[in-house]
Amino acid sequence: MQFHLNGFRPGDPDVFPAAAGHRRAGDPLPPTVDVLIAGAGPAGLCLAAQLARVPQIRTLLVEPKLGPMEKGQADGISVRSMEMFQAFGFADKVKRESVWINETTFWAPGAAAPLTRVARVQDVPEGTSEMPHVLINQARVHDMFLDLMRHAPSRLQPDYGLKVATLSIDPHAAEYPVTVTLEHTAPGREGQTATVRANYVIGCDGARSAVRGAIGGALHGDAAHQAWGVMDVLAVTDFPDWRMKSFVRSQGDGILMVLPREGGHLVRLYVELDRLGEHERAADRGMGSADIIAKAQRIFSPFKLDVKEVVWWSIYEIGHRLTDKFDDVPEPEVATRAPRVMLAGDACHTHSPKAGQGMNVSMGDTFNLGWKLISVLTGRADAALLHSYSGERRAAAKGLVDFDHQWARVVGARAEDDAATGPDGLPRVAREFINNLPFTCGLTIRYEPGALTGVATHQRLATGLPIGKRFHSAPVVRLADAKPMQLAHCIEADARFRLFIFAPAGDAGQAGGAVAALCDWLQHDRASPLRRHTAPGEDVDAVIDVRAVFQQGFRALDYGALPALLRPQVGRYGLCDYEKVFCVDVQRGEDVFAQRGIDRAAGCLVVVRPDQYVGHVLPLDARAELAAYFNGILRVRG
Repeated sequence: MQFHLNGFRPGDPDVFPAAAGHRRAGDPLPPTVDVLIAGAGPAGLCLAAQLARVPQIRTLLVEPKLGPMEKGQADGISVRSMEMFQAFGFADKVKRESVWINETTFWAPGAAAPLTRVARVQDVPEGTSEMPHVLINQARVHDMFLDLMRHAPSRLQPDYGLKVATLSIDPHAAEYPVTVTLEHTAPGREGQTATVRANYVIGCDGARSAVRGAIGGALHGDAAHQAWGVMDVLAVTDFPDWRMKSFVRSQGDGILMVLPREGGHLVRLYVELDRLGEHERAADRGMGSADIIAKAQRIFSPFKLDVKEVVWWSIYEIGHRLTDKFDDVPEPEVATRAPRVMLAGDACHTHSPKAGQGMNVSMGDTFNLGWKLISVLTGRADAALLHSYSGERRAAAKGLVDFDHQWARVVGARAEDDAATGPDGLPRVAREFINNLPFTCGLTIRYEPGALTGVATHQRLATGLPIGKRFHSAPVVRLADAKPMQLAHCIEADARFRLFIFAPAGDAGQAGGAVAALCDWLQHDRASPLRRHTAPGEDVDAVIDVRAVFQQGFRALDYGALPALLRPQVGRYGLCDYEKVFCVDVQRGEDVFAQRGIDRAAGCLVVVRPDQYVGHVLPLDARAELAAYFNGILRVRG
């Protein structure tokens, strides 16, 4: 962490100095805001936490509930979301509090016993990520985002007890074109309204989204007509895998899933209940927690299940739905209008919880959107950048809905259809689970070529860092202090691009070498993206953060001989930033060049977007291509 940049800061480094004039909790609603976020769930809070760091962006977050969540809802955190949490700075806290899912087991009727363990699978394959797959109460994830907001310069907090009632857009207005009527939900204030005008409105208000309805959107898809129960319990049982993620399929009573939860004793059960009629809803059956427990006990038989406390429960029906577009601009008007209203999370895609992707993909939506909004609102990019949000995230959501549709049918198959087949001897659900691990880890999203994602002309230079996919970290050693670390952990959720220079063999940053020549061009040439897109008075790395990785061990390099761009003077005192340069980890035998398929002879440039996805891979001398990439995204400000 770097927190003495502009002077000594005592106390907790995660608590930033408050910005002058910030709005305080309980203050009257402002008449105008830059961004109004509807809904304080994972999508809304992930977005708010990013915006809260930029004090000049005025954000209002409204939530119809009267206070923060305490229990229930989602619990699975994919490795991709953990990588994102690292950028926010609370991945280690989640790792400490959560349950790590290391192994998944599968139970089914056997020849000698009503239930027997038929398979076990490593949950996160080796080399997938430096992060684990974990389970933790969604409310704790909310808490961590809320802490970030509360300690950010803007001191942003949700306004509880408010929901969007109506919304209208004036496409011709230059400022605050969206007029929102907010309605109070607190007892005694029902029906009271207030009006706020916003530059942008983000609907994170769930499957029954009022924001989606106001822009004429609708969810399309189908339902599996199957009721499922979910409950968090404290229980006594003799089931051997009570602290493992487990799929348990009975002979005639269906299937359940066991998901151990944080705290050492809590467990979540997903239990298959009744088939529903074509037009029937789960609520029509009048089922409750006792029905879930009774069904779970039948599925677990002959193992015993004595539920001592039901902490939370719900009954739901599976649905797989997706909206047509994630923003308010009709297709014929894309060339002439920028989005003003956008949707995220369940407001634009719904699915079953079987694969544990709902909360993860929802946060992925607004992690994609946050840096784009910041870039537009701070003048770094034109508003047209926001068109990329719907295109990129709808494709990601469609992949989720299609996968979830298929996976739900596999999980809900009859026992006879799930029998072991093939040379591996695995039941179908276990085989499909293994095949789907990259998806459930959150690592299959790949953005198509466009303004933000280059074509793969030079992909051979970094075969293990596919363009359009998330930047896959690897161990390195930081040169200045010999600290072993993960390379991707230098990426923070701060809306900056990263430009990683992977040095060719024999290059130690010396004058006349490829790295020195590139750094000189980046720092001084008027065509350089650093010169063109960084405003006067900003630090050299304010928009594009340049880092370098060398093939030598840290003892073989002379820090003082490196290019000045890799030892920049930043902040009001012009202090040296010592954290820009990394080496392979010779002592531990960890070689990032080998692990990520970096061409040793040529080296390369890897552009990483602010949302941790690889934007481009280029040769070290591809000056024009590098400049063209950033010219297609950022405004000229230098």
